[in-house]
Amino acid sequence: MLEDLQKRLTELEISFSHQSQLVDELNEVVTDCNLRIDRLQKQNRQLQEMIKTLSPQLEESPDE
Repeated sequence: MLEDLQKRLTELEISFSHQSQLVDELNEVVTDCNLRIDRLQKQNRQLQEMIKTLSPQLEESPDE
C-alpha cells in the first residue's frame, strides 16, 4: 500500500511538473501575442492618422 501511494505521488509530481512547464510556455506565447497586438494597434492608429492627414475630405466609415 505504501508503495502504491509513493507511486501515485511520483506520478502526480511528474504530471504537475509537465503542467507547470506548459503553463510557463503558454504564458510566454500570450505575452508575445500581447506585445504584437500592442504594436499592431499602434501601427493602426498611425495609419489612421496618416489617412486623415492625407485626405481630410473623406468621411470615416461606420466601422472605425
